[in-house]
Amino acid sequence: MKDVDDLFGSEDVRVAALSDAAGALRAKERKEMRLLMNEFEHRFPQLFFAVYIGAFEEVSHLRQFGFWLLNRGAFVDVEVSRPNACGILLSLDVAGKAAGLTYGYSLHSFLEEDDTFAALSAGHPFFLQGQYFKGIEIVMKKLEGTLIRRSKRARKDPSRFQEEEASEATGELLERIRSRHQQKARKL
Repeated sequence: MKDVDDLFGSEDVRVAALSDAAGALRAKERKEMRLLMNEFEHRFPQLFFAVYIGAFEEVSHLRQFGFWLLNRGAFVDVEVSRPNACGILLSLDVAGKAAGLTYGYSLHSFLEEDDTFAALSAGHPFFLQGQYFKGIEIVMKKLEGTLIRRSKRARKDPSRFQEEEASEATGELLERIRSRHQQKARKL
């Protein structure tokens, strides 16, 4: 965490679940995206899906940024009952034409790197063409399908999907983020 704090800051940040710092989505698309994100939360009441669209100096920082934001972000429009450990963050770099997916610790039993790669690969052609809304929608739908299949398997064999125990430091970090969720902090 120290390495990413050195890059992006060690303070928690307040951020919306849909943050379009690059201005890549039209107003109508932002409205439709919020509806899709709400539908995702309705299907998975314990989870949330967030999107950050920006421009990064180096593409290598995109993955680190996603990790940092999921750990440091207080998502102002996400219910406090949905901790960051239950979040999925799609980070898009419009300048570098790159995308990354980061997910919380509670999802480690349900998602694998191959799943996120497949989801990003499905949206990739649209991101390259600047069709960010369509690309995000496809990534989200692909992940929904994976989560539905895995949750069905979890009902049949719950022991395979038991939440991995997070370290004490991780628990403290998440607790701090939750407690500051409603407090004012610097805004992205």
